[in-house]
Amino acid sequence: MRSSSRSEVDPFIVMDVMEAARKLEQSGRSIIHMEVGQPGTPAPKPARDALAAAMERDALGYTVALGLPELRRRIAELYQDWYGITLDPSRVVVTAGSSAAFLLAFTALFDAGESVGVTEPGYPSYRQILKSLNLTPVGIPTHAAERHVPQLPSAPVSGLIVASPANPTGTMLSHAHLEALIGACDARDIAFISDEIYHGVQYEGRAVSALEVSDDVYVINSFSKYFSMTGWRLGWMVVPADHVRRIERLAQNMFICAPHAAQVAAIGALDAQAETQAMLDVYRANREMMLQRLPQIGFDRIAPPDGAFYIYADISRHSDDALAFCQEVLEDAGVAITPGLDFDPHRGHQTVRFSYAGASADIAEGLDRLATFMATRG
Repeated sequence: MRSSSRSEVDPFIVMDVMEAARKLEQSGRSIIHMEVGQPGTPAPKPARDALAAAMERDALGYTVALGLPELRRRIAELYQDWYGITLDPSRVVVTAGSSAAFLLAFTALFDAGESVGVTEPGYPSYRQILKSLNLTPVGIPTHAAERHVPQLPSAPVSGLIVASPANPTGTMLSHAHLEALIGACDARDIAFISDEIYHGVQYEGRAVSALEVSDDVYVINSFSKYFSMTGWRLGWMVVPADHVRRIERLAQNMFICAPHAAQVAAIGALDAQAETQAMLDVYRANREMMLQRLPQIGFDRIAPPDGAFYIYADISRHSDDALAFCQEVLEDAGVAITPGLDFDPHRGHQTVRFSYAGASADIAEGLDRLATFMATRG
């Protein structure tokens, strides 16, 4: 069967690590999962209750392409609560996870052959989705010494996507950082996309939304992280008013709508502040545990994360092959971690990412196993 060159994208390595860990678990091994950015908690109880009630009374068929009006209104209210922004709900687009939002955004903003700036390290699917759309990702190297704050690339680009808090580094961009980047993009007619899916998961101060700087941006968020709803596949975008109909036409044809059941649950999740705060308290405790113990174990070249639930570590003193190192850790220690090649195709062979999104007892056990592994390895 023939195939397209657009489909020749790199694997999402963390998913391969998950599969290798699953096979070991299936064989009877105990595996501590520090590879995937997935909360260890279920969706908040108000979300589950809302869906249970809806399943008894509603068909849960198609919704309109932009999402349930009530959910869009509630998301707009979130921007008032979190950032003091008065947001017109008509600018909110509910999507099938943030992944669908990236597809819609890249398709709406760029023509085939154009280039888009992405951070290195950064979320790997940016690069692969861009490639699959015949777009060219242009890497922007960031550095731990500068806390991984990105700069606008000197190479010509049509767009720039940045995340704050960032995956895998946890770096948060200040209002001044965002203002500088957005201003530079405006001056060069570069579309600015702000990935804000880790907003709410922050430890020192709050994350700043790009919408606090400009309305002429795309903002992408999700219920996956702060609201602990990864498998529900529900995200959203906020787009400029004159792009709503453009996005609506694309969404109608590409996705019809986001899952109705997940949208109902999301409305309930927005009423779960007590639960989501309790989850954040767990991540905060896990973060402190990681920052204290990882240097003792031998992973001391890190930039402490402002948000999200990851530690990105330089392992060059231990290995120049992060992929092999992570395989060794999984096989010998029973701990799944992610090689940095997922996030940085050029320097990632000397880095790994640890996720601390799981239960504190599991994180503690994982650190114990890593300590034994590193002591044995020498």
